[in-house]
Amino acid sequence: MALAAASPKTMSQQSAALLRLRELLLKGAFTAGTRLAEIPLAKRLQVSRTPLRLALVALEHEGLVQEHPTRGYVVRQILRKDIFETIEIRGMLEGMAARLAVERADREFLGLGNLRRSVNAIEIALKTIDTDTAGAFNTYIEQNQLFHQHLIALAGSQTLAREIDRITGRPFAAPSSGFISAQVDLPRSRHVLRMGHDQHVAIVEALERREAARVETLMREHARLARLNLEIALDENVRTASVPMLRLIRNGEAA
Repeated sequence: MALAAASPKTMSQQSAALLRLRELLLKGAFTAGTRLAEIPLAKRLQVSRTPLRLALVALEHEGLVQEHPTRGYVVRQILRKDIFETIEIRGMLEGMAARLAVERADREFLGLGNLRRSVNAIEIALKTIDTDTAGAFNTYIEQNQLFHQHLIALAGSQTLAREIDRITGRPFAAPSSGFISAQVDLPRSRHVLRMGHDQHVAIVEALERREAARVETLMREHARLARLNLEIALDENVRTASVPMLRLIRNGEAA
């Protein structure tokens, strides 16, 4: 159903509805298949129905809800295969960004400084992970996110940046989304943290050497850590109150 152009007031309400409804979904307020009835939901979010519909359309693009032929919008059951395909697509796009970064670099390649700072911060964090587990883990997540942002910026392509932003908006597709806080004490997850750091170092080295093909391959491999992290969380049954949305993930085909 086509929606009329929204007024500034409607857009403001849409943003509020989108943020609040996304938060409720991520907190597990609704189980998979739950019908998101517009009238009670609009009342709960304190918005009118038009901005709520716009928010639901946006969340459908993010893969969190889906339109039902007769029931309006329902909470989507997230399939492992869909998450893994999305992660693979992100890897392809980030690999392209890394290759473009080499091809479009100036002689000094000054933008590499930001990547090196993130790598150094992660190195320091990993050295303190046994004594300051939570602090080191948070630093890793933050710097890993910055690493990806800086690399995408080096590509100098707004079109590519928009597409990467779109794909990372999908459930569990962002670089650090596979990390779950409850995992930090798991030996397998600690190993993945160090694998990720080693890959960061290799990526920077390949950029410095202007190895376009190699850095593209490395970025695609690096993206697959998000899949490994999620598999660990699911295998270890890390379904804590902090990430109840893991309960929406299942194997198999869509219902």
